[in-house]
Amino acid sequence: MDLRTLKHVAYINFARFMVNFAPGVSYLAFAGEGSARSLCRHVEHRGVRKLLVVTDAMLVKLGVVEQALAGLADTGVEYAIFDGVTPDPTYAVVDAGMEKYAQEHCDGLLAIGGGSSIDAAKIIGIAITHPNDPSEYVGFGKAKEDIPPLFAIPTTSGTGSEATMGAVISDNETHEKSIISGQNLMPLAVCLDPTLMTGMPKAITAATGMDALTHAVEAYISAWTRGDAREKAAAASKLIYRYLPIAFENGADINARDAMAQAAYMAGQAINQVNVGNVHAIAHQLGARYGVPHGIANAMVMPHVLKLSLPAAAGRLAELGAMVGYNGAEDFITSIQAMNRKLGIPEQVHKLEAAHFDAIAEGALVEADGYPVPYMMSVEDVHTVLNQLT
Repeated sequence: MDLRTLKHVAYINFARFMVNFAPGVSYLAFAGEGSARSLCRHVEHRGVRKLLVVTDAMLVKLGVVEQALAGLADTGVEYAIFDGVTPDPTYAVVDAGMEKYAQEHCDGLLAIGGGSSIDAAKIIGIAITHPNDPSEYVGFGKAKEDIPPLFAIPTTSGTGSEATMGAVISDNETHEKSIISGQNLMPLAVCLDPTLMTGMPKAITAATGMDALTHAVEAYISAWTRGDAREKAAAASKLIYRYLPIAFENGADINARDAMAQAAYMAGQAINQVNVGNVHAIAHQLGARYGVPHGIANAMVMPHVLKLSLPAAAGRLAELGAMVGYNGAEDFITSIQAMNRKLGIPEQVHKLEAAHFDAIAEGALVEADGYPVPYMMSVEDVHTVLNQLT
């Protein structure tokens, strides 16, 4: 066993030991058509007087935010809207949100949108209640103080941020992504309202749906077995295989949207227990360097990483494949590639250059060494994956 492997094993074993002493997380989700109104009433019951609604300008323009907030009209809760969230939000977005929170004298946060809005709201919460710059809290459990009451209304079905204690943030200049994580970043309650998702474009449906599938697959094959992560990952995979093609073809199908919202939530619960893996480690590099949307990057990378992982994960992949109607690990991987093609996921990163391979590999391996992966990639493995994407 080489030094890198020894360090990885020691770190993962220590992390597993430590999480056993961490307080458990609790989940409260209102689900189904019109559940946004139930969440709005719950916000009032929690004693919040004024919310900062953290969202993006397009959702405001499309009327989704207004629809989501309609239930507040029957309560005494006021709100101010911060619509400055951008894809892959940066610390600058967090700073602007914190300033808006203070100016409006808010005492709670409500994220409406995809993972970018939910992640931004989590880190805005850290900025409000902690004395140092949020960048100093990158890692797990470094931000110790409670954040303001946080609620979430996801309008996409994929990132799972509404179900996790983590938040991804990008550097203002380099766009390098980091993760801030801790139990205090869990939303107090969320709603999974499919009526807010029917207008989601095909491309976003595809990208977020494959993001959710990546979470489910990586959780299922993780070297960790904690809680009900594998059960949640399996249930999510079944729903995604059945309903993602339907939601993609007919975005107005409420039943498919409802199923995908629940699948994304369960996949998020799964990774909240066992984390993600090698697919995310490479995908994050592609997002930071080339601006590839996260769900697209995961979808492109996943089949190639799973092929590399076969010596260590073939059994788990075969189990998962059997659950969704395929025979054997390799057949399951082929089905993911077929799903990508059906959803219009690109097969190449057109900006990808061989001159960048070493830097991408370095960043990916540093990240992956912090995950309980079933297979430790080498520099050559990352190069193999990248060559498949050129």
